[in-house]
Amino acid sequence: MKKVFLTLCAAVGLALVSCSEAPVDRPWNDGINIIPMPVEMQVAEGSFKLTSSTVLAGNTEEGQKVAQFFADKLAKSTGFNLKVADKGDISINIDPALEMNEEGYHLNVTTKAVNIEAKTAAGAFYGMQTLLQLLPAEVESPTVVKNIAWTAQACDIKDEPRYAYRGFMFEPCRHFFSVEEAKKVIDVLSTFKINRMHFHLTEDQGWRIEIKKYPKLMEVASKRIEGDGTEYGGYYTQEQIKEIVAYATERFIDVIPEIELPGHELAAIAAYPELACNTTSITPRIIWGVEDVVMCPGKEDMFTFLEGVIAEVAPLFPSKYFHIGGDECPKHSWENCPACQARIRELGLKDKPGQTKEQQLQSYVVERMEKVLAGYGKRIIGWDEILEGGLSPDATVMSWRGTEGGIASALQGHDAIMTPSSDGMYLDHYQGDSKIEPVGIGGYAPLEKTYNYNPTPDTLVVMKKDHHILGVQGNTWTEYIPNGDILEYRMFPRLIAVAEIGWTPLAKKDYKDFTRRLNNAYVRLDGHSINYHIPQPEQPHGSCNFVAFTDKATLEFKTTRPIKMVYTLDGTEPNAQSTEYTAPIEVTE
Repeated sequence: MKKVFLTLCAAVGLALVSCSEAPVDRPWNDGINIIPMPVEMQVAEGSFKLTSSTVLAGNTEEGQKVAQFFADKLAKSTGFNLKVADKGDISINIDPALEMNEEGYHLNVTTKAVNIEAKTAAGAFYGMQTLLQLLPAEVESPTVVKNIAWTAQACDIKDEPRYAYRGFMFEPCRHFFSVEEAKKVIDVLSTFKINRMHFHLTEDQGWRIEIKKYPKLMEVASKRIEGDGTEYGGYYTQEQIKEIVAYATERFIDVIPEIELPGHELAAIAAYPELACNTTSITPRIIWGVEDVVMCPGKEDMFTFLEGVIAEVAPLFPSKYFHIGGDECPKHSWENCPACQARIRELGLKDKPGQTKEQQLQSYVVERMEKVLAGYGKRIIGWDEILEGGLSPDATVMSWRGTEGGIASALQGHDAIMTPSSDGMYLDHYQGDSKIEPVGIGGYAPLEKTYNYNPTPDTLVVMKKDHHILGVQGNTWTEYIPNGDILEYRMFPRLIAVAEIGWTPLAKKDYKDFTRRLNNAYVRLDGHSINYHIPQPEQPHGSCNFVAFTDKATLEFKTTRPIKMVYTLDGTEPNAQSTEYTAPIEVTE
């Protein structure tokens, strides 16, 4: 019997070095490969060449800071020690009086000079990121790359984002990730103009932020005993939080904390049982799913605790937003809790069509905490369940159970962020056949599905309420993501697709061209050692890893997005030079 081995070839790599001084041809650098695709681009003749004598300049202190950031970055891959001065070959001009979007920019590249105009430092930063994407992808290498022409295609680009909010969620609660792993993701996503990091810090399975007033959160809530008896845990100190926030801020990413309430808080309740209706001793949850034990809004203890937590968390995050969760909070315990029922009577809450008094009690919790956070200059974001008992006055809804929550929020005059799990925004879902992918929570969201999502429903456009859709976010929940490699495998390249959704005008999106540009982006990801997803060979009607036959067999394979497949029939491991798969394989022995 012959054994068939298939593998995929990704035409990427940074280790191409020649003995000659002549530049080595790298096909992934052919053409223009900017992601997200700009709003307007006119290509001109010739190119700008970056050399060791190139000087960067900024007309303001902010502009010079942006210039220095990129000079330091370019030094790693080019080896050039580029100077930053008042005038230079690459000029950054920031002028608040310019009539353009706050994050927009105008990039003009000629054979002699590069000029970036922007209203803000953020716009200048994005203009420089686009310039880097005009340079060879090896510009993202952490070490010097030799035998390469550091040239950028001459062009004129006028660009601005479609949405103000272009986000990703970082969730270290089910499985913990280090400060360096967080920085690695931040660094890559800033390249693609993502500007929000939703930092999900508390869960049933673990509390992940130091609160000095409540030491048991670190001693008890940050740890759990797994089914095999081992201890699993971790949390960020407040100094580490400041470090992550500062790193993101330097890359124009706004970090938004999430402290869940009143559900998904079993870990905190394990540390402080008085926070729940029933004060029976309990431990942080060791399985996934929705927990019935939630905080007790009938007790002032709960509010005192949350106010103490917020007092320490809010100052760590400059963001105007603060996420309060509000999702998946079973209310069975409230129905049978004397304190909760007393609170309901005190507030005069009654069952209404479509609203139970317990749902209204949750809205009371959210509104009360909204007022606390307003004292710190924060506006709340909540998952779409916060709609159920009535929205708080200034709440923004994060719509995850579909688009309906975002539509309902907008129709009530509230802003919304679209992140529906059913439309490819849950990046922990499978992106290929589950039989051959690492085990996941379920769902199916291949790259094309994610890319084709449009955050603004036609309903809102017709009703002229579309301005309430602030933007889009990709979420990566970590129940089945035990380490950084699997985290990156789930996130990339789908989060790059989210970046283009959030930035590029709908009419200019083109999935086929996006997959072409991804070949260049993969090399940039290689520069950051990102373990991105490469499609696996799949069988059209479901994959299996063994085929038995007595006469002959026809083996057909596909991939979730276009990529070269190669195979061998002699039992050896395929490599880039093996036979390319172009048609079903006929095996007769």
